[in-house]
Amino acid sequence: MMKLIGISTKEEILNILSETNPDKISEITKEAYRVKVETIGSRVHLRGLIELSNICVKNCYYCGIRADNESVNRYELSDEHVMEGAEFALRAGYGSLVLQAGERSSPGYTKHVTSLVKRIKELSEGKLGITLSLGEQNIETYREWYEAGAHRYLLRIETSNPDLYSKIHPNNTLHSWERRVQAIKDLITVGYQTGTGVMIGLPYQTLDDLADDLLFIKNIGVHMVGMGPYLKHSETPLGRLGVNTTSLDLTLKMVSALRLLLPRINIAATTAMQVIDPYGRERAVLAGANIIMPNMTITEVRENYQIYENKPGIKDDADISKSKLEENLAKMGIEIGWNEWGDSSAFEH
Repeated sequence: MMKLIGISTKEEILNILSETNPDKISEITKEAYRVKVETIGSRVHLRGLIELSNICVKNCYYCGIRADNESVNRYELSDEHVMEGAEFALRAGYGSLVLQAGERSSPGYTKHVTSLVKRIKELSEGKLGITLSLGEQNIETYREWYEAGAHRYLLRIETSNPDLYSKIHPNNTLHSWERRVQAIKDLITVGYQTGTGVMIGLPYQTLDDLADDLLFIKNIGVHMVGMGPYLKHSETPLGRLGVNTTSLDLTLKMVSALRLLLPRINIAATTAMQVIDPYGRERAVLAGANIIMPNMTITEVRENYQIYENKPGIKDDADISKSKLEENLAKMGIEIGWNEWGDSSAFEH
């Protein structure tokens, strides 16, 4: 067995990411899983996902809901549909939900989210944990949502390399790497269990970049991570390059390396993994991940929230998404932590 526990250097990370021997890769993922089980337990925790809106002011070169994509049918869920999702999460025993949307900021939008968070807390009598993934905001907005009852926030950096960031975003003040980093720091300051994440397999990206990404995650001090393979959307500038991730291998090595680097952190097995492999999320759990976010968005709008192409489950309703996930996890022998928030052990410590 390779001695991997307690990795801390870029060289050790690169050794994992560059490994090509299937037997050694299997050893790495098994060791990461063992470290996870011994540190935070074997159960996977569920966060029911509600895609609140696909309206976005940004123009990220990889994203299918970018502002300039005129082929997207824009939508915003009614409060009733959001509350129906919250009721489903409560009945389903998910323990937590995520409100996700395209990025925008205004006083009215801030107050609307505040109202939704308060209503969800009231509906569930505080039983549902609430994660937000609503992009860059000022620290006052983050504080308002935190005080309303949200306690986790996911804001992906996408890449820790400023030069690579500039290749996958427009060069203007609305798409600033420095502003993104500051927003993550603001979230930590406010008191959120803070998450970030990166895309794996981007055009122009190197293994060196990915190793630096994991060290960035460690050094900035976040408590949870959602990262997955880069998947193209043809109606985007980056998608037109034709690059597309077709293997989960590198993503799984990233998950395992992160678990070995930061044993207590929460790591999500993201939906993008399912595009490459129907059991992609489950394979990530067995490589060290411990969070899955089943979709609860109403079927009428799911196809309109596609950051990448071929998003799985867009014709499924919340019940079908739940039953498919339960079946897949059972086949892989993975236990679900029902009705648990599954807070990050890294945050608690």
